Amino acid sequence: MSNENILEVENLTVSYGVVPAVQNVSFSVKRGSITTIIGSNGAGKSTIMKAITGLVRVSGGSIKIFGQDTTNQETDELVRKGVVLVPEGRRLFKTMTVLENLELGAYQRDDPASIEAQKEKVLEYFPALKAKLPVSAAKLSGGQQQMVAVARALMSDPKLLLLDEPTIGLAPAIVDTISDIITTVAQQGVEVMLVEQNAEIALEISTDAFILEQGEIYLKGKSSELRNSPEVQKAYLGI
Repeated sequence: MSNENILEVENLTVSYGVVPAVQNVSFSVKRGSITTIIGSNGAGKSTIMKAITGLVRVSGGSIKIFGQDTTNQETDELVRKGVVLVPEGRRLFKTMTVLENLELGAYQRDDPASIEAQKEKVLEYFPALKAKLPVSAAKLSGGQQQMVAVARALMSDPKLLLLDEPTIGLAPAIVDTISDIITTVAQQGVEVMLVEQNAEIALEISTDAFILEQGEIYLKGKSSELRNSPEVQKAYLGI
C-alpha cells in the first residue's frame, strides 16, 4: 500500500442476505484529500461507509486503513485507531444535553486536559453550540443537531472522519456552515471522506470523487473534472 493512501478498498462486496448491496468496489483515499462518494438513494453509499467502520460485515474483498488490514474489525477498535463516522440521521442521544453528547464522543479517551482542550477547539468550530450546552438535544433544530453530531465525532480526535449525508435536509445557511467545517478540519490534518446525495456541494468541497450506481463505481476522478463532465452535469447537477 502506498504511503500516500490512508484508505484502500479492494473488490469490496457487501450483501444483505442474498442481495448484494455493493459489488467489487475498489478505490483509495489519498492523504490530504477530501474524498466524496455521490450517487442516488440505494446506490450503496452508506453501505460502504458502514463496511469501513465495521458496522456491516464484508463478504468479499478487503479494507486497509493506515496500511493495516481492518476488514471486519469491530467498530470500537476502529474508533481507537482514529476512524470515526458521523452517521446519517445524526443518531444523537436526544434525552441527553448537548454537553453530554459531546462528552460521549470522547468516551475512549482518558486524558481530561486534552479532552477539555478538544472541547474548546470543537466549540470554536461551532460557536452557536456554546449557549446550547445545557439544552437537551431533542430541543435543537435539525441544523443544530447536525452540528452536534459532527462536533461529537470531532471530540474523539479522529484521524479519518467519515460523514454520511452530512447536509441532507438542512437549510442552505447550515449547509454552508457544515461545508466550511469539513474543509477546515481537512486543512488541519484530519482525513475526510463523505457520501452525499447533494452532488453540487460534494463536488465543490471535495478534491476526489467516485460516482456509485447500483453498488458499483461508475466514474471516478478529480472532483473538478467530474463537475465539468457533461454526463455528470446532466445526471447529477441538473445542468
